Amino acid sequence: MPSLLAGDFGHLETSAKKAEAAGGDALHIDIMDGVFVPNLSMGPDVVRMARRAVKIPLNVHLMMVRPDLYAEIFIKAGADTLLIQVESACDIFGTLKRIRELGAKPGIVLNPETPPEAVLSCLDEADEILCMTVHPGFGGQSFMPEVLPKIRALRKTTKAKDIAVDGGIDLKNVTLVAEAGANAIVAGSSLFKAKDMAADLRLMREKAEAVIAAKRQ
Repeated sequence: MPSLLAGDFGHLETSAKKAEAAGGDALHIDIMDGVFVPNLSMGPDVVRMARRAVKIPLNVHLMMVRPDLYAEIFIKAGADTLLIQVESACDIFGTLKRIRELGAKPGIVLNPETPPEAVLSCLDEADEILCMTVHPGFGGQSFMPEVLPKIRALRKTTKAKDIAVDGGIDLKNVTLVAEAGANAIVAGSSLFKAKDMAADLRLMREKAEAVIAAKRQ
C-alpha cells in the first residue's frame, strides 16, 4: 500500500488519488506527534480529506506517546485500520480493544529494536502486526535488513495475522520481506518517486505474491 507521507504535501489530495488510481489496496497515513518521534506530520483533517478523496481503506499509523487519547478522533475521521506503537505510554491491550469497539481494525507496531516478544501479550486483540524496517519519524530512509529475523519469528508465532512492513521498501528488497513472512507491504518514496507508480506497484505486488505462493507449496 502506498504511504501518503511520501506524497506531495502541497497536493495531498492529488497524491491520495494517485495512490488509489495506481492500484493501491489501501492508503497508509503516518501520524507523528513530535514527541514519540522527532517529527510532526499530519492530523485528523488529513484523514478526513483522504476519506473523501478515495474509496480504498485507510491504514492509519499513530506514532504517538498517547494514542489512546486520539483513537476515537482518527476513527471518526475515517481510519479503517488504526495502528499503535507497542512502545507507547498507554494500556496497549485496552487501547487495541477500544479501537475494535469503535469500529476499526486494531493493529500493533514494533520499532526496529523492539523484540517480537513485546507484542505476544496483545496478539489476540491485533488484526495486523507492523514491523518498522526504518526508525520511525522520517520518510526516505534505507531499509534495515536486521529486522528480517523478527519478521520470521512473528510469522512462526502467528499464522493467521497480517504481518506488514514499512520503511525503505522497494523492488529490490520486497522479496526479502515476503520470504521472511510479511504479507502486507507499505511503500512510500519508492512508489511516489517512480516514473510509473502503477507499474512499479504492480511489479512489487507480483514479486511479493510469487514468494508467498511458493512458500505455500
